[in-house]
Amino acid sequence: MEEFYTVAMLLSIATFTLSTVSTPGPNNIMLLSSGLTFGYKRTIPHMLGIMLGFPFMVLLVGLGLGIVFEKFPVIFTILKVVGILYLFWMAFKIATNKSTLEVKEGEESKPFTFIQSAAFQWVNPKAWIMAITAISIFVTSKDESFTQVVIIALIYLLSSIFSTNAWTAGGVVLKRFVKDEKIVRVLNIIMAILLVASVLPIILE
Repeated sequence: MEEFYTVAMLLSIATFTLSTVSTPGPNNIMLLSSGLTFGYKRTIPHMLGIMLGFPFMVLLVGLGLGIVFEKFPVIFTILKVVGILYLFWMAFKIATNKSTLEVKEGEESKPFTFIQSAAFQWVNPKAWIMAITAISIFVTSKDESFTQVVIIALIYLLSSIFSTNAWTAGGVVLKRFVKDEKIVRVLNIIMAILLVASVLPIILE
């Protein structure tokens, strides 16, 4: 494997990152729910938290944090358990969301802030698995590892821009077609179930 990435390798990384960030998972399901409940504009901080938070996480994992998990696997296990419990709590919040179709500023139910969304990446089991897998597969040279990690993180940034917008837009489109608040709540319950289902493979692995 060459020290520097070839065009073919860059395309391979782009395909991998786009497929991993675009498939249904905790981030995307919550974006879909937020787009449906709060609309595109109010979901922007949530989107930015994922766009910037996850690539930053990939960068740190690639620069050495992954070694900590190799030496102390119990830390990863603890983070995974905490993350799964948090996702169950988020699923409960989504399922019991009583927001109306026109959510106004100052109401109890609010979308994720930038900080909440970025911090969520660190307790998202799928995010950890994606980051560690990408680094282990695509860092091919010890001498050029820093450059390669930065490139992987940047490609994840570009992929995240596409996926976060696509999933949020999906929620906005649903909102335009759904005018009955009861149906919105049913959809939120369905998305809560999907959120739980998205972590079942991690629990059962």
